[in-house]
Amino acid sequence: MKADSSNSSPRKSQEALTLLRADHKHVSELFEQYEAARTSTQKKKLVQEICTELEVHAQIEEEIFYPAVKAALKDKELVPEATVEHASLKDLIAQIKDVEPDGEMFDAKVKVLSEYVKHHVKEEQNEMFPKVKDTDLDLSELAEQMKQRKEELLSAVVH
Repeated sequence: MKADSSNSSPRKSQEALTLLRADHKHVSELFEQYEAARTSTQKKKLVQEICTELEVHAQIEEEIFYPAVKAALKDKELVPEATVEHASLKDLIAQIKDVEPDGEMFDAKVKVLSEYVKHHVKEEQNEMFPKVKDTDLDLSELAEQMKQRKEELLSAVVH
């Protein structure tokens, strides 16, 4: 692979962030589908997919992306805050995953999860990502690691 001495390659500077943004967009679309779902069967299927997507996404961020960002930015605020937000999301996921949709409390938990995710995504994309772009992190390499880990995690879910 040819070494790129310039940091101006748009592909290099965006690839990991593009991958994470795609995950964010996909989960947002799933929440929209949930809002439109009318049957318990539809809701349960969508919640399972939302939970899986969020769990895998959080895991690749925590294992690969966040440690790299924390080191590159010498960050003591953004990554710890994002990690705490992940813990809150995981608590809500535990309350709805593998549970039968049973009315208004279930819907309320999904709604709050959706709002937490929107807040978390907004902070990542508006605060963390712009700072990451200004580092010398190899975001192509990070993207490869994250893609590979995501495939591993998803294949473990698909029994």
